[in-house]
Amino acid sequence: MSAVAQDTRTLVEVRDLAKVFDVSAPWLNRVVERKPRQFVHAVDGVSFAIARGRTLALVGESGCGKSTVARLLVGLYAPTRGSVHFDGADTASLDGAALRALRRRMQMIFQDPYASLNPRWKVLDIVAEPLREHALVRGDAAVRERVVDLLQSVGLAAADCEKFPHQFSGGQRQRVSIARALATGPEFLVCDEPTSALDVSVQAQVLNIMKDLQRERQLTYLFISHNLAVVRHVADEVGVMYLGRLVELAPKRELFAAPRHPYTRMLLDAIPDIHMTGRARTPVQGEVPNPLNPPGGCAFHPRCPHADARCRRERPALTTFKGVQVACHAVEEGRI
Repeated sequence: MSAVAQDTRTLVEVRDLAKVFDVSAPWLNRVVERKPRQFVHAVDGVSFAIARGRTLALVGESGCGKSTVARLLVGLYAPTRGSVHFDGADTASLDGAALRALRRRMQMIFQDPYASLNPRWKVLDIVAEPLREHALVRGDAAVRERVVDLLQSVGLAAADCEKFPHQFSGGQRQRVSIARALATGPEFLVCDEPTSALDVSVQAQVLNIMKDLQRERQLTYLFISHNLAVVRHVADEVGVMYLGRLVELAPKRELFAAPRHPYTRMLLDAIPDIHMTGRARTPVQGEVPNPLNPPGGCAFHPRCPHADARCRRERPALTTFKGVQVACHAVEEGRI
């Protein structure tokens, strides 16, 4: 268990979380073509914890399972195995009023601001929906006043209430999404690549708003991203995922200063940096394996310059090494 998990201020704890999707062809096709059922292990035994007011970032290439983790945490998917604990309670055991209260305390900001807002609704109705759904504010005048406060907290104006989503830029739409997520007064926000669809200058504005809101409201974030430059700006801890599993989990400064896992090193070496000119880099090798037929042993071994026979045969466990959790035989054996 990580050092964060031992903190008495832990708000969110994930234990051995797994999600398997059945992607088999229809039954008749399988019978005629004599094909077996096929399964994708999108998330395969992920464990971590997030303390109150902190940000854990999950990073990795597309298809590594980080967005599936996000959806498991907020209940959009049911886990195949494992559990999610929020403020000490197993979320799977809650129902009725307790489940509604939980949904007020955790919200999600989606990746695409062009798809996550109803194009037929005005911003007033979009941001007010959770207020009305949870009966947090009563009366049209009070609802409007609350929506205006929320919009102003993310840098928008009161007049924006009467506009439709198509009248905004991408960055402004994402601010509307953040305002909607804040409507219920949540403690925990799951942010699924909230800036990946935005221009770089707009990304910085949105990230600064999120950091300011975190300080003002003591918010806790799970931040999903494939951009390590963004992660460096927002995260306190970083988890690196590969084919559904965590391969490294470390405080941000330690991970960027001394990455342990070869995959983490490869991701960091891919970031353009003028100060690293002339430094030896690990080249980006190969492609992510087919998740329907993942490699045996360590899933990263076909792309790893340090792989040996044990790596091809035995899957490494996530173990603590000098204060950092890493799943790598080469690190464990002192080869790197």
